[in-house]
Amino acid sequence: MGCMASEHVTWVKGGTASFLAATDDAVTLRSSIPSPPGSRLDGVLVAGPVDVRIKVHRSKREEDGSFTIHGRLIDATRELRGRIASLVV
Repeated sequence: MGCMASEHVTWVKGGTASFLAATDDAVTLRSSIPSPPGSRLDGVLVAGPVDVRIKVHRSKREEDGSFTIHGRLIDATRELRGRIASLVV
């Protein structure tokens, strides 16, 4: 599997992800694990122990074995959305 440049989230069920885009509650991540549309992913920000919950809209397998996940933040505060936006490359 390909190496992710910088990991922003550690998933509760295992694996990691990096934020690629964030606009309000809409987020795109590159994840080491897949998650089907309609599912919820729970994780923790690596930069500070803050819970992150995402409702998955789409998940696509990439050539390097990682997964691009499009989804929506669940119950995110303005502060959390700002922190996530600052992590986007």
